[in-house]
Amino acid sequence: MIALLQRVLRADVRVGERSTGAIGPGLLVLLCAERGDTDAAAERLLTRLLAYRVFSDAAGKMNLSVQNMNGAGQAGGLLLVPQFTLAADTRSGSRPSFTPAAPPDEGRRLFDYFVAAAQTRHPLVETGEFGADMQVSLVNDGPVTFWLQTHA
Repeated sequence: MIALLQRVLRADVRVGERSTGAIGPGLLVLLCAERGDTDAAAERLLTRLLAYRVFSDAAGKMNLSVQNMNGAGQAGGLLLVPQFTLAADTRSGSRPSFTPAAPPDEGRRLFDYFVAAAQTRHPLVETGEFGADMQVSLVNDGPVTFWLQTHA
């Protein structure tokens, strides 16, 4: 699985006129399941994502995770947005191939699994909508953006 993490001051997702998720300070995570990914890969990615230290401590060093982003035990928001295009093969030609992405049914299942697991382990989880045409707005803090990937 692939996760593109962006440290944000705020972020939201809309489908048409409807808001599907919004957070204040925290992480916007664009999430993609690849062919062959498993629940175990999703669990490993979630564990890594929740512990990934991208927020500054009192000394200004990136030492705090989204679960403790202010150093006083306060968790930040987590906005999970499905984005199959992260698995695009762009090595040749002028049009990406999406063959590396999980088939839609499996991608949806793994996204839903990831969201459910995140909701049991983190207090503030919001989401986009799988398969929808979404509009994502964010204020990237830093900017700070990281690519995390686990394999089956």
